[in-house]
Amino acid sequence: MSDSWPQSMSQEIVGKWHELAERRRAHFVELYESGRWKRYYGENEFVAQMRDVVQLAETWARLSGAPTQAPAE
Repeated sequence: MSDSWPQSMSQEIVGKWHELAERRRAHFVELYESGRWKRYYGENEFVAQMRDVVQLAETWARLSGAPTQAPAE
């Protein structure tokens, strides 16, 4: 995904995509913390999915002008 969006895409739409990406990230974190990810994914597949989810959330945050979240310790 490039670091800019088409001129026809409003800031409001970019913000909504960012919100959706953050909800998806929260869902994957919850899957990890509860251990339920093991029902749906193999370990390598889950790690790859999580990497993509985090990358997309950070990209939409950058596009929307929102600060990116620091990794949890």
